[in-house]
Amino acid sequence: MAALNYNHLRYFWAVAHEGNLTRTAERLNVSQSALSTQIQKLEHQLGHALFERRGKQLHLTEAGRIALDHADAIFASGAELLATLTGTGGPARQVLRVGALSTLSRNFQVNFLRPVLTRPDVEVVLRSGGLGELLQALEALRLDVILVNQTPVRDAATPWITHRLIEQPASLVGTPARLGDAGHAQGALDALIRAHPLILPPLDSSVRTGFDALTDRLGLRPTIAAEVDDMAMMRLLAREDMGLALVPPIVVQDELASGRLLEAARLPDLGETFFAVTQARRFPNPLVADLLRAAGNAPGDTAAAANGLPSPR
Repeated sequence: MAALNYNHLRYFWAVAHEGNLTRTAERLNVSQSALSTQIQKLEHQLGHALFERRGKQLHLTEAGRIALDHADAIFASGAELLATLTGTGGPARQVLRVGALSTLSRNFQVNFLRPVLTRPDVEVVLRSGGLGELLQALEALRLDVILVNQTPVRDAATPWITHRLIEQPASLVGTPARLGDAGHAQGALDALIRAHPLILPPLDSSVRTGFDALTDRLGLRPTIAAEVDDMAMMRLLAREDMGLALVPPIVVQDELASGRLLEAARLPDLGETFFAVTQARRFPNPLVADLLRAAGNAPGDTAAAANGLPSPR
């Protein structure tokens, strides 16, 4: 195979970042046809189309996204060479693009990403948003993996692969001032629900659905201090002693470890499940596989990946 033509690669790199053939040709002071020819030669050498046209817009194919990642690294290396000789250089870095529901536990996100957060060769780009926009970004290859606590709807036209990472039973947690030093020994669940206002997840969550069914069976009508769809806000309200929060322990792991919050009761039949969602790709980001393997081997997790990762149990 002939050596890679870096002039062709630079033209592709410029168009990929500009997103427009005409503007790139004007900026580089070359004709649009010449620019298009150079990119076609690169596509022929690589054996893959790098762009697809949708109307007047150019969009990267999966191969194009991979080529852009490599081109970024190649041309960054050139800049690093110059910077290194002046004493300001640094090592080349891999990029991992991660999306997460804006309401998802920050502790869970950090725990999942921990294997790569301290690696000097990895840069993590973390974006938050709603499920719909995250799935669109995943499909457009702007994200490598998304973290959620609900499984996205899938059919033959949506190539999502959902990996179950960890499942935790929900607990009622509160401050020592509210529960006393014994915390978990404060009494039966029904007594706790009668005695304290509650901070609950929204009605459409699986934990809330199970909790409402439980209280109905017990004949209880709990006092709801707040209904919150953001786990970080539930954590804050619990710390501010607004009531007992119904959360997975991972959400408040730091507070439980420090004693700022106590676990009043665990509800083993109610749980929150956290997932990583990827897309079937010919050229997946290898860092994602590393993280899924690490999550699958983490002690105490219930992990089962849809692509055959081993269960830790």
